[in-house]
Amino acid sequence: MELIKDLYQFIKDRKKYWLAPLIIALLIAGILIIAGGSGAGAFIYSIF
Repeated sequence: MELIKDLYQFIKDRKKYWLAPLIIALLIAGILIIAGGSGAGAFIYSIF
């Protein structure tokens, strides 16, 4: 949880707002990869 706070502070203090969508996209990709290994993979496959 502290990593998220530090990342938010970095983005806010240095005004690197362009990093926020990149981080969100990476998190979504990570969640899809993790879900792909489980039983939910069939449902995610049908979305694409």
